[in-house]
Amino acid sequence: MPRRRDVLLRVANVNPESVTTHSDRVLYSAIGVFVLLYFVYATVGGAAFVDASANYTHPWWQWLVGPLVAVGVVAYDRAVVGRVAISYQNLDSADPSHLLKRPTLGLYLGRVGLALLFAVIITEPLMLARYRGEIDAYLNRVHNEQILALSSTGAIGAYDQRLAYLRQRAGEDDQAVTRLGVQAIAKRRDARALYQQALADSEGDGISRRAGCPTGGDCDKLVRRSRILDDQATALDRQAATLRSAQRPARDARTAEMVSLTKLIADQREQNAAAVRADAGFGARTKAMAYLVADDFWGIGVFYIGIALLLVALDCAAVGLKFVSRGNAYERAEARAAREREHAALIAYERGVADARVYGEATMRVVADGVDAATRDEQLTEMATERARNVLRANVAAGEAPTSRLRRTDRHISVQPERPVDRLAEKKPVRT
Repeated sequence: MPRRRDVLLRVANVNPESVTTHSDRVLYSAIGVFVLLYFVYATVGGAAFVDASANYTHPWWQWLVGPLVAVGVVAYDRAVVGRVAISYQNLDSADPSHLLKRPTLGLYLGRVGLALLFAVIITEPLMLARYRGEIDAYLNRVHNEQILALSSTGAIGAYDQRLAYLRQRAGEDDQAVTRLGVQAIAKRRDARALYQQALADSEGDGISRRAGCPTGGDCDKLVRRSRILDDQATALDRQAATLRSAQRPARDARTAEMVSLTKLIADQREQNAAAVRADAGFGARTKAMAYLVADDFWGIGVFYIGIALLLVALDCAAVGLKFVSRGNAYERAEARAAREREHAALIAYERGVADARVYGEATMRVVADGVDAATRDEQLTEMATERARNVLRANVAAGEAPTSRLRRTDRHISVQPERPVDRLAEKKPVRT
């Protein structure tokens, strides 16, 4: 059992040896549990984010990104939880208020900002997966509206205008040919009517009431008029055929262009439909989710916000417990141990500085004494040399032999000065 507790304490990044009270052990064990739960939550959320970014194609590497994100956030949480804000001011004070510094708000505010960021990156994909059916239905309706709007604008609109113009030109050509055909049909109808009248007149049922069709009579006139109308109708047919033949190159070109435009319109519609349906990624789904929340707040919005806040609370639980438990027995024990080590190091440093200062002063005194001794030896040497010169002058002035005089005064001029180095070597070092 103690080993299991130590594992949770290690996960929470605290020193098990400094956790001496039951309340602190419970606190940091709970923090360790929250850290483990957050690792699982961040792993699943990171995988869901990658899946949503890949348009829900379920790539196999989504389970490689999630653990990396989870390890990064867990490392930040462990750094915040395991850090103790120790004050190194007034190290010789026994006041408990001097043990800890004030909490670094920037550290906790940064963690809250990170939690909000991960709420968008991790929590949002989980919520989008939860409401995937509703979002797909909304996006389908929006896509249909977009496809209808694109059918009347853009390239399709230009193609439709050109196609309508070509159809209008083809209709005008058809109307021109049809008009000639209608005129020919009308003339033939009139010719048939006149011929029927001529037959009736030739049978005695006409205006003259005479049988036969003599030359110059009404029957003959009606027959000739009928033949003239037939000839005009035939001429109109030939004119219509000639016109159609003249229109054939333009008709063929228009037909080819219309076929091409029809194919372009069909291709453009397929491209528009594919582009619109492809607009179903993370951004479009987030926008759809916002619309659903605003449209049905008490149905979807409350549930969405509740789950999001729950996941954000799980995200900040470990750091929140750390913040509200500031100044507990664990932190005070860590602060005391750190301050003791710092105080001992400071005393040792001050002692070393004092020893170095004393050693330096002693060295300076030894050097000064050596310089004074060398100076005195030099003075004695100069005095002995000067005395020997004086004796030599006195002997020369009295007419005595210098050599005999030197023997009698040998004890005066044979004084050899001690070397400064020897005097210094004889001095004992000063102990401090």
